[in-house]
Amino acid sequence: MRRLRLFLFLSLTTVAACGSRPYTPTMPEALEIGTPKTIFAATIRDPKPTGGFGSGRTEGYHLLELTVSIPPNHKPGHLVFAGENPDPRNEFTMAGRRTFDTPDEFTERLNQELLSLPQDERDITVFVHGFNSTQSETAFRAAQLTHDIDVPGATVVYSWPSLGSPLGYAYDADSVMFARDGLERLLKSLSRTKARRVVLVAHSMGSVLAMETLRQIEISAPGWADQHLDGVILLSPDLDLDVFKSQMSRFDPVPQPFLVFVSRKDKILTLSQRLRGTHSRSRLGNLESVEDLEDLPINIIDTTAYADTANSGHLVVGTSPALLAILSAAQQAARSFENPGLVFNTVLPPPQIQQEKIEDVSVVRLLDSPR
Repeated sequence: MRRLRLFLFLSLTTVAACGSRPYTPTMPEALEIGTPKTIFAATIRDPKPTGGFGSGRTEGYHLLELTVSIPPNHKPGHLVFAGENPDPRNEFTMAGRRTFDTPDEFTERLNQELLSLPQDERDITVFVHGFNSTQSETAFRAAQLTHDIDVPGATVVYSWPSLGSPLGYAYDADSVMFARDGLERLLKSLSRTKARRVVLVAHSMGSVLAMETLRQIEISAPGWADQHLDGVILLSPDLDLDVFKSQMSRFDPVPQPFLVFVSRKDKILTLSQRLRGTHSRSRLGNLESVEDLEDLPINIIDTTAYADTANSGHLVVGTSPALLAILSAAQQAARSFENPGLVFNTVLPPPQIQQEKIEDVSVVRLLDSPR
């Protein structure tokens, strides 16, 4: 027990020492240096006089358009940013913020963005962040992921009120429950846009929020997720297996494709197990065996082989340069095929590592023909 307490203390204090989280300023001049990336956002965080949003919960529902400047020396898998004095030559920088007065204004602007794209790229990727994230960091991560994997279409983030502190795990877990109605509101509004497809992507604790929201929608409107979503992707989900199976039981049918990216070397999820007193029970995101989930219509992608070279062991798929190169190449190759119904598969080759209990499986392309 003493070793466990020491482990938790050292883990938390090490993370806490990673730095403060000051307000991120807006620097329009960054666009003279970096590459712009538009990120739409919905949030139920409390608004601040500075124009940003904090960690407090609010009944308000705010819709935004953020412009992120991606630095010219950006390397795939890396996310470098600062607080009060960002350097747009080397760091992701917030270059623009716009708040919409009404949902109709937001939808009109989002449709404008979609219609400016080729018809086969008018997709929406909804990103739900995980534990210990600020509003700006969420936008930076969404920009980095969609840029590095070359995801087509518009990107929308749902920014729920995370405390933005490594010691705020309990607060964030409660905020996830508080944030379900807001995410439901966002998803239903996006289903009425001019998007060809809507894909839901959630990371870590955000996977709990995504699954709980979809579960409550399915209870009131059975089949909604399958009818309105064209893919669900869970990245390193911080989810109990029993809870996940209970959530999945509400889907009839399960929206496809349904992908779960896991890594057995995810130290954050190992810490999550210990905080819960369930160190012998894997979380969904560091799954040891697929045996308990083999009857579910989902694809599990094991990224353990890439964990040692990733910049974040808790988001291997988004921070491993090698894995990002494979996924980006798969996206580009898939677009070269004329058959819109084609499903492109690529196997993740394990670099210098033996397969253990989970085997690598195919990555199912999300760019097949719309319904």
